[in-house]
Formats: sequence, C-alpha cells, structure tokens
Amino acid sequence: MKLSMFDDFRLGVWARDDSIVDVTRVLPETARPSDRMSALIADWARVESEIRDASRSTGTPRSQVTFRAPQPRPSKILAAPVNHGPHREEMIAAGAFTDVPGTIEKYVAFLKAPSSIVGPDGSIEHPDPTRRIDYEAELGIVIGAPARQVSRENALSHVFGYLALIDVTMRGDEDRSYRKSFDTFTPLGPAIVTADEIPDPSVLELELRVNGRLRQKGRVADLIYDVAQLIEVYSRAMTLETGDIIASGTPDGVGPLTPGDEVSLEVSQVPPLTIPVTARDPLHQPSAPATQ
Repeated sequence: MKLSMFDDFRLGVWARDDSIVDVTRVLPETARPSDRMSALIADWARVESEIRDASRSTGTPRSQVTFRAPQPRPSKILAAPVNHGPHREEMIAAGAFTDVPGTIEKYVAFLKAPSSIVGPDGSIEHPDPTRRIDYEAELGIVIGAPARQVSRENALSHVFGYLALIDVTMRGDEDRSYRKSFDTFTPLGPAIVTADEIPDPSVLELELRVNGRLRQKGRVADLIYDVAQLIEVYSRAMTLETGDIIASGTPDGVGPLTPGDEVSLEVSQVPPLTIPVTARDPLHQPSAPATQ
C-alpha cells in the first residue's frame, strides 16, 4: 500500500486508480497531526485490513489534494555517509578524502534534525547565496517495530516501508550534521510504500533530475552497507523507534542547486518526489561564519 499525509495532515491511502482515500478515522483522536504516521505504524496490526479495504474504493484525484511530508516528525533521522560504491569512487577521484576509506566504514552515521523535513507542498530553501548546496538522491527507510540490537537476518522485519528522500547538503567545513540540518534540507514523500510491496529493496533504482536533466542514476544494490546492515549497525548503538527514518546513501552525480531549480527524484516502485528550490528570506539567513 501507499500511504500519504495530505491537506491538513489527513491520512490517505492510494487507491488502485491512484486517487487518495481519506482514512484518518482509523487514527486515535489524541494523535497530533505531526504524530499521525507514527501512531498509524504503531497500530498497524489493528488497522491494516480496514485501510486495505479502503484502498479498493475511489477517492479524491491526486491533483485535488496537497501532499505533506508523510512522516513529518520522526524521533530521529539517521543517514549513511558515502555509502554508495560509485559515489565513493567519485569522491576519491575528486580528492575528497585524505584517507581511504573515508566512508561509512569509518564514519558509520550522522544525524539530521527532524525539523529539516519538508514535504512536496514546500520548497528547498537556499539559506545563503554565498554558499553551495547540493542534492543527494536517497532511499528513505521507515522503521516499523522498534529495533534494538537486531541481527542483519532479522533487520528487514523492522521496516515499515520506503519513500523518496533528498538529502540536501551545504558544503563547507562545519560539522556534517549542522550542514545537513537546515530547515527544508530533508525533502521526502509524497508517500510511504509499505514493505510488503518491496520485499527486496536491493532491486530498487534511483534517478534524480534537475530541471528535467538527469543528474543521478543508481541502484540500491550498490550500497556498501545494504538496508539490513544499516539497521543492524545503527540498532547496536541506539533503539530505532517506530517511525524513525534512515537515509540510505546517495549515488554518484551529486551537484549544486540554485534558486529557481526544480528537483525530481524517482525511486522505482515508489511515487516520485518533485520540489522547487527557492531563496530564503534574507532576514533569516544564517549568520555563522563559514569556510568555503
């Protein structure tokens, strides 16, 4: 199934004709809009059959709804640095590392602020015209059952679903988590595809376009740490909570974004994400000094 948040953070399931059926009624009334997807995932065993039945009906045409981020406030976003084989080779060739490997084997993970999430209804805000920001196409992995010290063999049983995710990055010398956590630097959506529809995520492919031109093309099969290994490694250090998101790592072809661009990410079997790039209001530009 494909699940989205739309309009005033109502819960929708995609019908067979790709219209959106409102199933907000299955959620507890106490769930805040930002917590609704996590509440749904936690209660999935009880509500799945009702939502599946609803997906067989006809809803509102997609053109008539406003898609929000399907998971607007996970407890954390974990991201895998330089976790794609061709991207690692690209960075080594560019002299980005003083040691090899300077990749996931060494750095393991970084955190992105949940407040950096934006949905298809928003835009990527370029925060500073003197700085470069880049796109990075990634597969987003949404955690279902909490995972703590799980084995690689059992890791995929803790995945609720998958979505398209763009890891936006400001280039510079500051800490990686800072440069990747600006507001709007984690676009995702428009839908989570449940894991039963993608039993083997390694078959997925990613294509990212800027203004219609292909910039990145890669395969999940080329990840250095695959999806199951990421969950295994991260769950050794911290409990992965229901609704948490892991960003898989990006293929080669990373490049800059400027205001006026439109970015589109297609992940096979997952609804595509398209979002514009805008300039942040100059009154709200960051004031911290930076080295280019």
